[in-house]
Amino acid sequence: MSKSKSSPSPATDFIRNIIREDLASGKHQRLVTRFPPEPNGHLHIGHAKSIQLNFGTAEEFNGICFMRFDDTNPLQEEEEYVDGILRDVRWMGYDWDERLTHASDYFEQLYEFAEELIKISKAYVESQNAEQIRETRGTLTEPGKNSPFRERSVDENLKLFRKMRAGEFEDGAHVLRAKIDMASPNINMRDPVLYRIRKVSHQRTADNWCIYPLYDFTHGLSDALEGVTHSLCTLEFEDHRPLYDWILAEVSAPCIPRQIEFSRLNLGYTVLSKRKLIQLVEEGHVEGWDDPRMLTLSGLRRRGFPASALRLFCERIGISKSENNIEMSVLEDCAREVLDKSAPRAMGVLRPLKVIITNYPEDQTEEFEPARHPKNPEMGTRIVPFSREIFIDHDDFREDPPPKFFRLSPGKEVRLRYAYVIRCAEVIYDKSGKVIELRCTYDPATRSGAKAEGRKVKGIIHWVSARHSVPVEVRLYDRLFSKPIPGKDDPEGNFLNDINPDSIEIISDCQVEPGLTAANTQEVYQFERVGYFCPDSKDSRPDALVFNRTVTLRDTWARLEQDQT
Repeated sequence: MSKSKSSPSPATDFIRNIIREDLASGKHQRLVTRFPPEPNGHLHIGHAKSIQLNFGTAEEFNGICFMRFDDTNPLQEEEEYVDGILRDVRWMGYDWDERLTHASDYFEQLYEFAEELIKISKAYVESQNAEQIRETRGTLTEPGKNSPFRERSVDENLKLFRKMRAGEFEDGAHVLRAKIDMASPNINMRDPVLYRIRKVSHQRTADNWCIYPLYDFTHGLSDALEGVTHSLCTLEFEDHRPLYDWILAEVSAPCIPRQIEFSRLNLGYTVLSKRKLIQLVEEGHVEGWDDPRMLTLSGLRRRGFPASALRLFCERIGISKSENNIEMSVLEDCAREVLDKSAPRAMGVLRPLKVIITNYPEDQTEEFEPARHPKNPEMGTRIVPFSREIFIDHDDFREDPPPKFFRLSPGKEVRLRYAYVIRCAEVIYDKSGKVIELRCTYDPATRSGAKAEGRKVKGIIHWVSARHSVPVEVRLYDRLFSKPIPGKDDPEGNFLNDINPDSIEIISDCQVEPGLTAANTQEVYQFERVGYFCPDSKDSRPDALVFNRTVTLRDTWARLEQDQT
């Protein structure tokens, strides 16, 4: 188990209060939780909340947490997803030691539990097809109708179920249903399907099985077999809890876990439905599950979000029963808060404008040695070369500056960060009238750190030496959707119509400090005055650097929304 990620004071929420009471009363001697993803997709930011809750509470209360895959649907499951999920959980800072399990580990025991239900007349083999089962299930206001096969004898049901296991029937010919109450107000209790035939190879059990249990049957029994004390899940499973409890009560389960529901994460300007995420990937709206615009854990990691920022985010939003919508700015602020303390500084010019310092010696080079982090001296210093020709950002120059523009303009002065004060003397244009170069002069007496009497310069801008800087590609990622709830205002509810056309901007001619050639893909840098950036883990190479923008220095969306209002 990892070192504690909790805040100094113990977290308090209704789930932790229940756990404290159960441990204090002696109902349980040790907390046991589980994180049970399906290996049919990659994890997203919503799963981070569940990871943090299940692994985090186990760690907090000196308990244990199982890493269990619910691999009961071989039609949709792939080893790629298994590997990705394990990688994501480790990245979040948690480990499961020897407690890596799969629902398929329990297939034989689950089958025996199913036979138990048949033997006590609490399950039967259904021979209606899927459409007929749906038609007789009823509605929210009308009860369902009993199946014509509901009263089959125990012997006939056992015989048919064993033939199902032996592969004597084709897919869809029969299913196993629980016998509960077709008039129940809870549709989940109207004789739900427990097993179905699937004549496909399973990623772990190969062709040993051709019938597979459904999630509702598998989940609670797997919890019981692992000795789970508190089964924590999101609110959409609240209506399934009566079935969870019914199955455990009817069979010889070794223990009775308690299912507790909490609200799922609803985050603005994104989609977290696995179906919609798959659609985005398969239809090519994004480049893959790890596209930095995706709120998958692999996408966030590639974009440069630290795992500690996600843990802080989960702590900040808390655990409750109430459904609420979390602003994207909360996640981004958590990233800024973590990165401000940890990200080494560098200078990067996104839209270079050449500046020639005419009174600086042509063959001279100076080296400045600023801190890698202004508040963390233990991070050391970096070497920043300075020469006669430099690049500044186009945005830091205006020919006709507006009021309170304290950057560079004709005849005005500005300080180059860590270096000198320069004055703009001449503007060079191309044939179309575009500014392509500035001619400036510098004052040697204003070297950073030296005292220049009577000189007050308000503006400070970043720069890089033209002779020493490194060309890089920069990808400016933004929110994937332009609406807080994608598809809400579309007449057909099509969330794809709200994709933000400006969610990515690629700038190919940026210039950065030479020290960034040694940047590794796990390190995020603050480009001073610009934002936080990290090398792209997939596309960046030593001879062709690519940097992704993790997050801006400020919440620019809040300003845009305020302006629109």
